Amino acid sequence: MPADIALPRLLRIGGGAFAETPKLLTDLGLKRPLIVTDSFLSKQGLSDRLAESLEPADGVRIFSGAVPDPTSGSVDAGLAFLKEQDHDCVIGLGGGSSIDTAKAIAVLAVHGGPMRRFKAPFQLNDPGLPIIAIPTTAGTGSEATRFTIVTDDASGEKMLCIGYAYLPSAAIVDYELTLEKPKRLTADTGVDSLTHAIEAYVSRRANPFADSFSRAAMEAIWRSLPGAYFEPKNRVARESMMLAATQAGIAFSNSSVALVHGMSRPIGARFHVPHGMSNAMLLPAITTFSLPGNLSRYAGCARIMGIAKSDVSDEAAAAVLVEALRQLNLQLEVPTPEKLGIDRKQWFDAIPTMVEQAIASGSPANNPRVPTAEEIADLYVQVYG
Repeated sequence: MPADIALPRLLRIGGGAFAETPKLLTDLGLKRPLIVTDSFLSKQGLSDRLAESLEPADGVRIFSGAVPDPTSGSVDAGLAFLKEQDHDCVIGLGGGSSIDTAKAIAVLAVHGGPMRRFKAPFQLNDPGLPIIAIPTTAGTGSEATRFTIVTDDASGEKMLCIGYAYLPSAAIVDYELTLEKPKRLTADTGVDSLTHAIEAYVSRRANPFADSFSRAAMEAIWRSLPGAYFEPKNRVARESMMLAATQAGIAFSNSSVALVHGMSRPIGARFHVPHGMSNAMLLPAITTFSLPGNLSRYAGCARIMGIAKSDVSDEAAAAVLVEALRQLNLQLEVPTPEKLGIDRKQWFDAIPTMVEQAIASGSPANNPRVPTAEEIADLYVQVYG
């Protein structure tokens, strides 16, 4: 069956690429950008540095109200800010939250709200304003995807929104922007990228194009994440991780994510756990559950990542993969929900709602082994402690 492939029009990749943002805008014929970022990067001066480099762009302005796990309210505030002047594009500067906020603002600027109109399974393919993505973490891959995630303030649901409208026109991928990132953020975003690559490879919607990016990302992340985590200034590891994050983003944008992401989003919405951390909490248990759905693909992941030899059986390779994922969580000090301090009663009381939201996202249906609601509930029970 043919696969639909969608990519940004331009990708500028490598150390120093950030300085070429003005040329990229010129190449795209864009002159009046709104920069969307968070308060931290604004205080660090990175957004001001970008704005100054874009002069004499007409009317460049900065909205620094992006928040972790973007909410419909924060997006609406950004939209109101954009409408104060005539902007012809939106630049998302920061981690996945800033880029996702920029995507949502760009879409609502043309199509109107509220954001809940566009949650999955609805797909919005008609373009909004052009989006330029500049990631400052090696994690979400949002710079190369046709997705955005926004939490609805009214319902608390973390909404997956899908369509070509969310695909950036261009991205600046500069690993030098990650050299100051702390260990915890490096770990969480790195495991997020690894989960993207694995899920894209084992997904029921996998295809040869996406597979090539999944394979490259898995190999690079497994090799480079410990170096980036333990040696934050390791430029070789940082560059490898940044490229792999984009490759993994391309992979799942043109394949899909699956059960890990479907179950992870409700955890973030309800308990405000960083997205990559909640993925890591879930990944070993869900991989164990999913193995029977496509044993050969999971075994392939282990071989691609170099943790299983080519001559061992699929069963043995898959078992090595699960154990390696558990050990990675220990190495990166990934807490369980219990160790993170989430109250046991609150967690268990939330399970029915989290199950409902996970299924509604559509991601579990892409899993090699499609779970029942009862099986999803049991997995939430398993990972708590």
